[in-house]
Amino acid sequence: MKHNIKHILAALFVPVVLASCDDLLNKTPQATLSPDSFFTNESEMQAFSNNFYTILPSTGLYSENCDNYIGTNLIAEIRDGRTIPGSGGGWSFTDLRKFNTLIDYSSNCKDEKVRDRYVGLARFFRAYFYFEKIKRFGDVPWYDTQLGSTDEALYKPRDSREYVMTKMIEDIDFAIANLPDTKSVYTITKWTALALKSRFCLFEGTYRKYHDISGYDHDWKYYLEQSAEASAEFMNKSGYTLHTAEGAAKSYLALFSSENALGDEVILARNYNATYSVVHSSANYTLVGSMGRPGMTKKIVDSYLMKDGTRFTDKAGYKTMQFAEETKNRDPRLSQTIRTPGYTRIGTTKAIAPDLSSTITGYQPIKYVTTTDKDAYDKSDIDLIIFRTAEIYLNYAEAKAELGTLTQGDIDISVKKLRDRVGMPNLNLSDANANPDPYLASEVTGYANVSGDNKGVILEIRRERTIELAQEGFRYYDMIRWKEGKRFEQPLYGMYFPGPGEYDLDGDGTPDICLYEDSVPSGTKATLKYKLGGDIILSEGTKGYINPHGGETVWNETRDYLYPIPTDDRSLTKGKLTQNPGWDDGLEF
Repeated sequence: MKHNIKHILAALFVPVVLASCDDLLNKTPQATLSPDSFFTNESEMQAFSNNFYTILPSTGLYSENCDNYIGTNLIAEIRDGRTIPGSGGGWSFTDLRKFNTLIDYSSNCKDEKVRDRYVGLARFFRAYFYFEKIKRFGDVPWYDTQLGSTDEALYKPRDSREYVMTKMIEDIDFAIANLPDTKSVYTITKWTALALKSRFCLFEGTYRKYHDISGYDHDWKYYLEQSAEASAEFMNKSGYTLHTAEGAAKSYLALFSSENALGDEVILARNYNATYSVVHSSANYTLVGSMGRPGMTKKIVDSYLMKDGTRFTDKAGYKTMQFAEETKNRDPRLSQTIRTPGYTRIGTTKAIAPDLSSTITGYQPIKYVTTTDKDAYDKSDIDLIIFRTAEIYLNYAEAKAELGTLTQGDIDISVKKLRDRVGMPNLNLSDANANPDPYLASEVTGYANVSGDNKGVILEIRRERTIELAQEGFRYYDMIRWKEGKRFEQPLYGMYFPGPGEYDLDGDGTPDICLYEDSVPSGTKATLKYKLGGDIILSEGTKGYINPHGGETVWNETRDYLYPIPTDDRSLTKGKLTQNPGWDDGLEF
């Protein structure tokens, strides 16, 4: 039985109480009730605020597409495919009005505790809203009240990211102080607010550090300290832990195959329920070739450690190992993230190999895939995770490492727990710094911008983050804040094949695929047959890595870390809204 879905349904139907706003800040909501006579009690506050949840991410959580996960079509961001829009492009401030409306009229409620709770909720969402804007555009105008059609503030220039971040911290601190501390996977609580603060302060601190942003009242260290403090409070007081009930071989995957979000670890999830036709297509996305054929790249597969904690990329011949061999004795999260030899669908006992007709790299994802009755389009109703405890552990470790204050004790209360869940040895601080991983430090496969005494452990924490949070929507903006956009230009490879022939991908002694040059060999027992140079492109012609995109990726280091401002908005403000660096919109201001 699915958990109660009232918050989703309420969000869908709240316009009958107070209709939704238009696209501009200066539009007054059309309402069956006047705002002046609304917001007087908890029921009215709740009815209006249920609609806030619609801004949270949904199916994008499982359809990640960047450098570690790719599909048939690469995202515009890494193939120089972005253009300057006339309008839209993520610049809309429509949702902001909802939060400011509740805050502006909150004084109608005379119950101070209720009022502060819902103002805290609105300020959580306002901070969340602005975090998304900061990530995308950098400096943005800050609005903390409703605006009328003649208000000059509609045409104001952008505020500095320092000003906006200061306001965001004020908002989230108010939310932390006033939201309930009772756990709830579908509603915002104090713990969700701490998780958000941990996330956006980590982003801002590392962004400022690696992009060399200075000259403000607060430097990058301040934000990393804020992130570490918020993370520590969450870790010490929330009562959340990691989900371990199914053991080392299954607990990690269970987080992404459970119909109901697992509340021991999950802080916030989007609720889905087939009974109410609130569904998505996570399994269909992975299993049906027409949905984009998503797959892990060789780069991230190689970054998984061996099960004993040693580096796979230190093994002789790792670059040309075939699939069954390269996936042996690896970090158990690998076999809980992609199909590896011995993989069986949930609810079945038959082992199945990766299906190259459904995955463009050969490394086929299994996160968000459940029982076969959920395979069709819009048939999945597993809850999608927005915040979970593992991220907070990683945020804490990364913030402390970047600050230079990380201790082995800090690792033991964060990264160690992630390793313990899957039966992996702990990360050793001294060993990591004494011997930084060349693979992770490489300009091709790793992070070229990391330096200093803590280089080794920072790289290891990035490895841990990349693996633990794979396909959960973090990767693109992690690379942005680390200023590693040039890494997007490196080859996006899949499995290695030494030449034409039959290949046993699952190690059961029976060939699964046949690669051929001119015609299908007679007598092949492989079920799937692919023509080299046609069905599958290899990096060296008749041998090498699956290379589905060739040299498509392009990154402009001086331009591409931020998105362009729409020209219509620039024109309306007569140039008060300046354009982001490197984007030429043709306007003369």
